[in-house]
Amino acid sequence: MTASKYNGFPELRSEYPLLPEQIQAYERDGHLILRGLANEDEIGIYRNVINELVQEHNNQTKPLEERDTYGKAFIQIGNIWMMSDAVRQFVLARRFAKAAADLMGVPSVRIYHDQALFKEPGGGHTPWHQDQIYWPLDTDKTITMWMPLVPVPQEVGSMTFASASHKHGYISKQEISDESHRTLKDYIEGKGLETVDYGAMAAGDATFHAGWTLHSAPGNPTERMREVMTIIYIADGLTIAEPDSNARKNDMAQWFPGLRPGDAAASPINPIVYP
Repeated sequence: MTASKYNGFPELRSEYPLLPEQIQAYERDGHLILRGLANEDEIGIYRNVINELVQEHNNQTKPLEERDTYGKAFIQIGNIWMMSDAVRQFVLARRFAKAAADLMGVPSVRIYHDQALFKEPGGGHTPWHQDQIYWPLDTDKTITMWMPLVPVPQEVGSMTFASASHKHGYISKQEISDESHRTLKDYIEGKGLETVDYGAMAAGDATFHAGWTLHSAPGNPTERMREVMTIIYIADGLTIAEPDSNARKNDMAQWFPGLRPGDAAASPINPIVYP
């Protein structure tokens, strides 16, 4: 793949204005949907190159029935923005980054990393979890954008979120597993937290959720791949925390290469994307 092949892709610089009530809803619930954050034409152009990279870098060879719960949940390829100038333009897009900054109420954001999450036909559910148990950061200024590249029908739907669970902070160190699903489902029910999903989504719609927001996703009973791109943003100016788990140690090495606890969370692969 050559850089020149992808010249002329949409820059995604225009703003998506947020209403005060949308920001308030995100602060209250820890999640929000923004319909039409990217339009059909924009997504159609980027989808092809993202799809190509996922196929090229997918090393999953086991059939679904032979995988564990995590393996059945999705094909997962990270930092694909570093593999293609076109995807770089998508992941580092100012439009998406400004929405993330506005929702978090911060003046500037960096990329933590991206992930393509493709749920195969017949793929399993994604267990309840908190993203930030993996991240060596002691902050509430983290957010994930989850954007389908294809229409997602009602029977697949958006992720399911436990509203206001982000206010509970670090609930459990359990990584994504059957155990995390059981434990956190019991926690949600015990605390009486409302669960919300946004149903069918168009390509280019996007949900945003805080790093501590509990969330899960249903399986894919359809015959079509659920193609999703995620981008994780962090506020600029954060400091790397001392990892308190192997998951966080591994993430520090992978996503903050060459950095140590106490350093600024700002390696060369965590560029500022807004402003």
